[in-house]
Amino acid sequence: MAAVRDMTKGDPAGHILAFALPMLLGNVCQQLYSLVDSAIVGKVAGVTALAAVGASGWLDWLVLGFTIGLTQGFTILISQRFGAGDMPGMRKAAAMSMLLTAATILVATTLSLSLCGPALRWMRTPEDSYPLAFRYVRIIFLGIPITMCYNLFAGMLRALGDSRTPLFAMIIASGVNIALDLLFVAGFGWGVQGAAAATVLGQLCSAVFCLAAVRRLPQYALKREDFAPDGAVLRELARLGFPIAGQNSIVSVGGVIMQGIVNGFGVVVMAGVSAAMKISGILEMIGLSIGSSMHTYAGQNLGARAYGRIREGVRKALAISITAAVLMGALGMLFGRQLASLFVDTADPRAAEVIAVSYDFLRVICVMLFSLYSLFIFRSSLQGMGDAVFPVLSSFLQVLMRTAVTWALTLVLAERGVYIGDTLAWVSAAAFLMVVYRRRILRLLAGA
Repeated sequence: MAAVRDMTKGDPAGHILAFALPMLLGNVCQQLYSLVDSAIVGKVAGVTALAAVGASGWLDWLVLGFTIGLTQGFTILISQRFGAGDMPGMRKAAAMSMLLTAATILVATTLSLSLCGPALRWMRTPEDSYPLAFRYVRIIFLGIPITMCYNLFAGMLRALGDSRTPLFAMIIASGVNIALDLLFVAGFGWGVQGAAAATVLGQLCSAVFCLAAVRRLPQYALKREDFAPDGAVLRELARLGFPIAGQNSIVSVGGVIMQGIVNGFGVVVMAGVSAAMKISGILEMIGLSIGSSMHTYAGQNLGARAYGRIREGVRKALAISITAAVLMGALGMLFGRQLASLFVDTADPRAAEVIAVSYDFLRVICVMLFSLYSLFIFRSSLQGMGDAVFPVLSSFLQVLMRTAVTWALTLVLAERGVYIGDTLAWVSAAAFLMVVYRRRILRLLAGA
């Protein structure tokens, strides 16, 4: 039986950590199989194939980030109604979320498959990497229905405080993906197509597992009447979901533009940046997991009108996150070169250059990691509190820094300008949301 957690009572730090730990382990598993994808591709298929996976990474997230953000927004309303003790309203929110998810699947899959080729061309993907990148991203986009279903079902579980079941689902997905990577890429020699297929099939296993868990929860015993369209609920779900989806896409647009700049420096820099981004994904996991827990924590406590608990929880989450960022940054600095070497065949004459590029980027990431962790906390807390505007505005600021500043810096610092511009985007967005959060929480406390 899935474990439901009421976060409106008890120690905030205890709830946040207990909720975040399974999410952390699940996110690590997810990043692990992404890392294994790239490592196997780089070791077996070579530097050009690794560059192709990297070239498609931000384009992949542009679409998948939108769909994931949409389902995250839907589950905020579910957690708010659960915190308020409104079970009929919670079931209606869940049913309407399913309807909106189905409609989004149809549109997102059709558009992404139609536009992925022109998008890769616009990103200046080199000719030797383009065919591989195109094949990889098309298979990933064919899996959009599976990805959306997994994120919706996992979000429905987390909205009730259950972060353990999605962890078990992700462990299963990771095991399946890694096994299929070895079979498809190393065994059958399918290259990037095999890596993409392994990812989609792993997600399918996690989606089925989470769906089975949702069906066992009495709180989600949905009836036919729950699926009768409700305009007010649909509008509220759209108000919460589309801004988060748009926010993810806005950030991704900056990443796509940045990737276009990186692609202009050639295959070696593309491969090095791709390796650094995969390692960065592991370093980010603690902050991302604690930040994600704040969606549910802030949402439940907003529904319960426990505004003081929200402030206390944010303070404790920040203290934990910044401490973790310092530790993870130190580890990245110490072992960055060894980690980068996992992605290339050391017999390749370009291997040393790829590792050097990757470690240069990693050093900047590690120093500035605390700002990214803070960004996760403030953004997720505001979203859990129902703020659909300022997190999106922070994404515009992040894109501005990631594109205009990065482009300007590359004129002077070449590829190193990408590293500095990318991390300055975290700092600017985190500082902006810190001010917004402070004003919002003070208003809530004053009106309580």
